[in-house]
Amino acid sequence: MFELSGYIRCRNETETERVRLLVAEHVRLTRAEPGCLSCDIVETDDPLVWLVVERFKDRAAFDLHQVRALKSDWGTATKGIVRDYHLREEVGV
Repeated sequence: MFELSGYIRCRNETETERVRLLVAEHVRLTRAEPGCLSCDIVETDDPLVWLVVERFKDRAAFDLHQVRALKSDWGTATKGIVRDYHLREEVGV
């Protein structure tokens, strides 16, 4: 299992609105990808911060997700928004 977890940290309300506008479709598309086990992106108590947890069956599935996401409307519109992510791999899970 391969997991990405952490935060999207918007600098202002303009960035937050970009995330709000596109997050549902990004999550839907990610969940539909082969090898995606789960994908959740939710607002925290801080309106500028979003919690992100994505789980994939393996690193290869995660890498394919990254390629798709970077080319998507989500990837283009949120490119400059700060991410604070951690990656974790569990072998044999």
